[in-house]
Amino acid sequence: MSRPDTDDIVVDHLTKQYKKLRAVDDLSFQVRPGRVTGFLGPNGAGKTTTLRMLLGLVTPTAGTATVAGHRYTDLPDPIRHVGAVLEASSAHRGRTGRNHLRMICKAAGLPDTRADEALALVGLTPAANRKFKGYSLGMKQRLGIAAAMLGDPRVLILDEPANGLDPEGIRWMRDLLKTLAGEGRTVLVSSHLLGEMQILADDVVIVAAGRLVQQGPVDEVLGAMGAAQVRVRTPQPAELIAALDPLNATATPQPDGSLLVTGADAATIGHAAFTASVELHELTGERGDLEQVFLQLTAGKAGIR
Repeated sequence: MSRPDTDDIVVDHLTKQYKKLRAVDDLSFQVRPGRVTGFLGPNGAGKTTTLRMLLGLVTPTAGTATVAGHRYTDLPDPIRHVGAVLEASSAHRGRTGRNHLRMICKAAGLPDTRADEALALVGLTPAANRKFKGYSLGMKQRLGIAAAMLGDPRVLILDEPANGLDPEGIRWMRDLLKTLAGEGRTVLVSSHLLGEMQILADDVVIVAAGRLVQQGPVDEVLGAMGAAQVRVRTPQPAELIAALDPLNATATPQPDGSLLVTGADAATIGHAAFTASVELHELTGERGDLEQVFLQLTAGKAGIR
């Protein structure tokens, strides 16, 4: 079947009011194909409500949320366009993982073979004939992703997919999502694991109290908040610190003898050192800390109002 021309997710002035609570407040952002976008915010920031509106499970008070130019409920055969996991997979306790997926295939008009293909994709083939009641939380997460992938969708929407996964499982999840985005799919992931999101995501959308506070490529967001750092090694640390002082750059001594400099890029630091005749042994740019930026952006913004 033909697919829409674009696989963008577009949230446009989206609002959801529950009596006195405004869970989502005039929120707008876009998620592009071929990239993993992290959807971040404190508890109560409106992330899950936004995802539920995107999937047609909650009706917006105002604004729109579309996938490939359509509301989810208007997509012709949505399982082939969008795969979603909003919580760990739920299934009949006495049903096997394979039978659970085959039932979804039958309801969606998909061949049974898709169940085994999806199980292989998420590494659950050895547990295909185990009953759901014996699955760990991590296995349930994998089964949920397998169900989301049954229609070979171009768009994936995942809410906290790493819950219950051990470090090896989190790394597996990262590799899978990067691979799927590398195939040109659109991947939107909500998560509280900020360190993992810094490794995984190409772009981030950060919300607080239902409102957008920052969005863009991860490196640009870090740079805009002054989170980028440069590691410097020099036998003349005092002289370098003095040379950087007029630039309003901050040099923080580290236990290994290096300096971490914020407020100036490597070229600026190198020029200042050259002008001051300071010898440098290392000058390395380092990515900033997404957790630091997240806390700075969301400080004082209550998640529930």
